[in-house]
Amino acid sequence: MEATGADVARKDAELFRSVHGRVKSEVQRFIVGQESVIDATLTGLFAGGHILLEGVPGLGKTMLVRSIGEAVHLDFSRIQFTPDMMPADIQGTNVLVETEGGGHELQFQQGPLVAHLILADEINRATPRTQSALLEAMQEHQISVGNRTITLEEPYCVMATQNPVEQEGTYPLPEAQLDRFLMKVVVGYPELGDYGAIVDRTTGNEEPEIRRVSSGEEIIKLRQVVRGVPVPDRAKNYAIHLVVATQPGSEFAPKTVNDHVALGASPRGVQGLMLAGKVKALLAGRFAVAVDDVKAVAHDVLRHRVLINFHGQADGVTADDILDSVLQHVAIPS
Repeated sequence: MEATGADVARKDAELFRSVHGRVKSEVQRFIVGQESVIDATLTGLFAGGHILLEGVPGLGKTMLVRSIGEAVHLDFSRIQFTPDMMPADIQGTNVLVETEGGGHELQFQQGPLVAHLILADEINRATPRTQSALLEAMQEHQISVGNRTITLEEPYCVMATQNPVEQEGTYPLPEAQLDRFLMKVVVGYPELGDYGAIVDRTTGNEEPEIRRVSSGEEIIKLRQVVRGVPVPDRAKNYAIHLVVATQPGSEFAPKTVNDHVALGASPRGVQGLMLAGKVKALLAGRFAVAVDDVKAVAHDVLRHRVLINFHGQADGVTADDILDSVLQHVAIPS
């Protein structure tokens, strides 16, 4: 008997949950707590989007990404951004090397951007020129050096970290680059009960060993599973209304948006809600996106796409405050 479409969908959903669970379990061998942060970060990996992790130093952002790189058999590369870093430092450059016959020739040596999983540590310390080189890799999945163009192998994912409080020696990311991130995840302090386990794991003689439980080929396959999840019109229209409601002057915008927002989310925000919502649906055991899935990912997907105006900043209004208002204001389509 041939398998029906429903049978295939169910098997794909089960495979997705199985692989996601294995990777998450390995990451949790090293990272204590922060379950929602881990889920959001893995959403970027499985949905094919880039993730921006924002939090003060010492919360495990770097170790989280490194742990994912160890749990999945991918080429992993870490870039520690500094203000004096140039585009060639991350893209690669031509180097003069000596040949066997005693002569010299130019050889291209690729930079750390040529990998599968990139940890861009303290991304806001990079100058705009270097950020633009990273932007090309994130958006086009290629890098251009002189007349050479290098296509980056899939799966490709950039996970960046930034410190929200340190301002000296930093260059805020431009809106065009922020918009390339699927999600901006705010990493908070651990729960009180997690501190003991953190101390035990990080100050003892034994360091948890993370096993490789997935591969690049499997991640590529599961990305296709994610994209294959259907979106009913009700959930799609709700996502569209949420995004339009963040735009000042729109018919769905609440008063707080008109008063405090300079720039709302673009259509890329709707795309992000759909992809992240599909992952959420699969993890819940469903092969269709629900309105609740869209609600659950709205803050992470949209908070970096909403630009607060001067009056809003003076009043202490945040992007999360705006999104809270939008979620309360926008009605669920019938």
